[in-house]
Amino acid sequence: MDRFQAMRVFAKVAETGSFAQAAKALRSSPPAVTRAVAALEDLIGTRLFVRTTRTVTLTEAGTRYLDDCRRILAEVQEAEAAAAGSFATPTGTLTVSAPALFGRIYVLPIVMDYLDRHPGVTARAFLVDRVTNLLEEGIDVAVRIGPLPVSNLMATRVGTVRRVVCGSPDYFRRHGTPRVPADLSAHRIVGATSTWSLSEWHLGQGQKTSVRITPRLLCSTNDAAIEAAVQGWGLTRVMSYQVAPLIAEGKLIAVLTDDEEEPLPIHVVHPEGRKVTAKVRAFVELAAQRLRNNPLVNRP
Repeated sequence: MDRFQAMRVFAKVAETGSFAQAAKALRSSPPAVTRAVAALEDLIGTRLFVRTTRTVTLTEAGTRYLDDCRRILAEVQEAEAAAAGSFATPTGTLTVSAPALFGRIYVLPIVMDYLDRHPGVTARAFLVDRVTNLLEEGIDVAVRIGPLPVSNLMATRVGTVRRVVCGSPDYFRRHGTPRVPADLSAHRIVGATSTWSLSEWHLGQGQKTSVRITPRLLCSTNDAAIEAAVQGWGLTRVMSYQVAPLIAEGKLIAVLTDDEEEPLPIHVVHPEGRKVTAKVRAFVELAAQRLRNNPLVNRP
């Protein structure tokens, strides 16, 4: 019995929940799949699946064994890839995740440049406003904003962003410019319901200042709140990267900059391993260079 092949068969049955579906995916026959799993169970000395006429589910031992199988098969695949040279030349499919707006403005251009440089790679850009699970969701590289929890991910710091209070030049001409946080109570506030607390803004570093706010306009997205600020209706508070191009163009002006909170770090992260594939290594190097050198990311 080819033990590695039997482990691949077992993992595919666990993934699909069906011997027939596993056989189809592996381009094999259901009897061959059944024999491979049975031989593996005989070798191990325990049942890996509970089979009924309708379902196939893992036993407790099968669940534990599946984790080990995935790790061992990944290491075998890594060794085969190294022998084939994929650790020298970027090939395959690269999946990158990032926050939606940051990803669209800053990460997607890097992905497109990366593809131009490496014709042997295809890419998937997964832009969502949540923390993705790299291993469970099949993601190779992620861009994350904010402090990182302790994990086994490799992290490369590439910049920082801030929360900024901003408004249009026309708004400040008509309503004046807030000089201290307490002045915000006299201004029209645009809030985004997708962001942090709408009743208080925390400003300053170390000994923070809390300012109670009452938005007169609530928007369901940051984009809408930013547009209202550009149109001169009121002030809003968003991440610096979200308005950096508008500030650079003079359409918005950041105020109370001396009262900003501590900057939030930006990291490029990827799963830790004995070796990093060329496709991941090349992307991390390019992303780090481009983001670190982008003044709109680090200090608009």
